[in-house]
Amino acid sequence: MSELVTFGETMLRLSPPDHERLEAADEFEVRAAGAESNVAIAAERLGTPSTWLSKVPETPLGRRVVSELRGYGIETDVVWSHRGRQGTYYLEHAGKPRGTNVVYDRENAAVTTAEAREFDIDVVQDAKVFFTSGITPALSSTLRETTANMLKAARQGGTTTAFDFNYRRKLWTPDEARETLTRLFPGIDVLVIAARDARTVLGFEGDPRQLAHKLGSQYDFTTVVVTRGSEGAVGWHDSVVHDQPAYETDTVDAIGTGDAFTGAFIARRLDGDDVPTALEYAAAAAALKRTIPGDVALVTEEEVEAVVEENGTDISR
Repeated sequence: MSELVTFGETMLRLSPPDHERLEAADEFEVRAAGAESNVAIAAERLGTPSTWLSKVPETPLGRRVVSELRGYGIETDVVWSHRGRQGTYYLEHAGKPRGTNVVYDRENAAVTTAEAREFDIDVVQDAKVFFTSGITPALSSTLRETTANMLKAARQGGTTTAFDFNYRRKLWTPDEARETLTRLFPGIDVLVIAARDARTVLGFEGDPRQLAHKLGSQYDFTTVVVTRGSEGAVGWHDSVVHDQPAYETDTVDAIGTGDAFTGAFIARRLDGDDVPTALEYAAAAAALKRTIPGDVALVTEEEVEAVVEENGTDISR
């Protein structure tokens, strides 16, 4: 039985090597990439048995995704579909002033038709934590309902629900996101949200500590984590806000940093750590992820602990 169950789409990521432009590329690196599966893998790497749920096309590309995720050690509990396609995205790496560019090709993906009744809800209700993100309900009206139903089923089974707000402007507008995601808030115990999204989408004002307090006070969350990019994160729990700086890192690939952070945070909370300690491990996992190409945080517990220890925390138990 998995302690963590996640639900969402995993795409195939195609990236030209050596910072080549998409329009000039004649070869691509191919990797599985999805927020929810990234979180499951990060948690699994830190010792939390994890399962990823999704709906996947019964095609060579769909099987490619599932095979790769299984290779990372997580369980995959998927609904195989003969309708819809495998979503992909193209990533063009670049520095300033151009910046990294993402091009989605995920219309009519099989996952957009996924309904809660297609999954074994016992898998969700037997877990300790169920996780999904704001990307999933952005993909279709069906997934908006499904996400709500999955959160409701988890809560009914006594499973803690965790949710990364994860706003993507290429998927929907701030108004659309606010209307949908705030309706999900009553079913969420642990919220992770970027400070910029709290301001842009929810219209909240203030510094990250104030944002965490406001979110925790206005909505009935148990824990709120507000991420603040290169400045780290803050965590609100029991009406107390804890500060966590980001750790120094040399960035090879920033994609998936937030997922590594969230997966590590959930894993350490499940292991019994308090919020400040879980934030330290989350920051360490995020820093390590930025040194690794691809979306997935292929880190070890020893590496994460070494970063935490190097930054001044006594991790002996």
